[in-house]
This record gives sequence, C-alpha cells and structure tokens, in this order.
Amino acid sequence: MRHYIIDGNNLIGKIGSLQKLQNKNKQSTREKLAFKLEDYFHDKPNIKVSLHLDGFPGQSIKVQNIRIIYSGKKTADDEIKSQIGNEKNPRNVILVSSDRQLKDFASVCGCDCISSEDFSKSIMPRSPEDEEQKRQDELNNDDFKKLFGV
Repeated sequence: MRHYIIDGNNLIGKIGSLQKLQNKNKQSTREKLAFKLEDYFHDKPNIKVSLHLDGFPGQSIKVQNIRIIYSGKKTADDEIKSQIGNEKNPRNVILVSSDRQLKDFASVCGCDCISSEDFSKSIMPRSPEDEEQKRQDELNNDDFKKLFGV
C-alpha cells in the first residue's frame, strides 16, 4: 500500500488561496487543505495518507481516510522524519514537500518525493484567473510575436 506523507504547512505555502487565508484563519486553512486532500484521494484505492501540521490541534477536522498529525511542541519536519524512520517499507512512501532537508532525508530512506508545487497542481483546480494569466503569458512570448510578425 502506498503511503503519502504530506508536509501540510509547506503545501499550504504553495497554494496561493490557502496561503492568503492562513494569515487570517489558520483553522479554516487546515480544514480546506484536509477537504481538498480528501476529495483528491477519495477514489484512489490502497492509499494511506498522513497530513502533518505544525502546532496543536484546533477544532477537530472530520475527514475520511486521512490521518492528521499535529507536531505539538516539536516541528512537523521532526514528526515526518520520525514517521518515515518507523515505516516498515519506506519504498512505499511518497513524501509531499519542497523542504530540501526533508526531501534529502526521505530519498536516503528510499522514499519517493513530490514537490509541494507539483502536488498542488494536482489537487487544486485551475482558476479562470490562472487560465487568463497563462494566455497573457503566451501572448507576451517573444517567439509568438516573431512567428506572427508582431
């Protein structure tokens, strides 16, 4: 069984809408991330998911098939390293984080790694603003201008 270990705060920092909300309401941010993950993994059989968050729990977040682990007085990074170190088969672990030290540790243990940036693209639908920005970037591309003599 594949086991996704997710560095929650790192992932929040890579999702613009959650990053903005984090400054206003930490609990709501955590809930939205947990629900996004629940939605993403709901139809993927034989997958275990651990979401690591810094600090202490607020209100209970009720999601199915996702284990939420709070670091308490430690850092989430320490908890993630501990969990990876306790895995029976680390080759079944997929770490989701962009933290260099965590990724290096996971790689040495034999885990697969996905950057938070790449994973966020999988769980977050593209907004119309993103699509518009992509079109504008394409129009501003010098190769495009040369091709059409602009």
